[in-house]
Amino acid sequence: MKIKVLTLSLLLQLITLTVFSQTAAGLKSLLNKEAEFIFPQKPANISSILKTETVFYEDANEEKYAKWLTPSGLELFCSIGEDQVIKEMYFDIPDDKFLIIEGLPHNLTMNKTNLQESIAKFNKYGLKKEKLNDGALFSDGTKLTFKKGKHYTTLLFDNNNLLKFISLTNELIDPAAN
Repeated sequence: MKIKVLTLSLLLQLITLTVFSQTAAGLKSLLNKEAEFIFPQKPANISSILKTETVFYEDANEEKYAKWLTPSGLELFCSIGEDQVIKEMYFDIPDDKFLIIEGLPHNLTMNKTNLQESIAKFNKYGLKKEKLNDGALFSDGTKLTFKKGKHYTTLLFDNNNLLKFISLTNELIDPAAN
């Protein structure tokens, strides 16, 4: 009987490790020693570091964008400025995947970093907290915004208080624009 219980216990641990294992984002070369994303960047440099192709596209207003889907499952996307220069970046995980991705800017981990630890960590930067409404991407979630250095960081948390989205921008984005 002890062998069956031990075998079942080991099997459950193996399944848990497989399903909930953390994956490194592969961004180390794009972050400085304070774990801040290094700006400006060029699409070719990001593509080379992430070992994935850049996908270029335009929105309805003919504004140019680029995105990268990393081997870890993390998606990065941004607008493309003059001379193909990137001055802001967005980090997301496709809706159909539950992945825990570590090694993100500010030493954050997608689907693991929680709201309370983020408030404690970033409160010294004039943190603003906002509850997300039903029409938001993460209904009943929370939005944290702060400015560190030259960039604003926006963190979106779902209704379970888990980090789901990160944006690094030069200015705050008007909610009416989304």
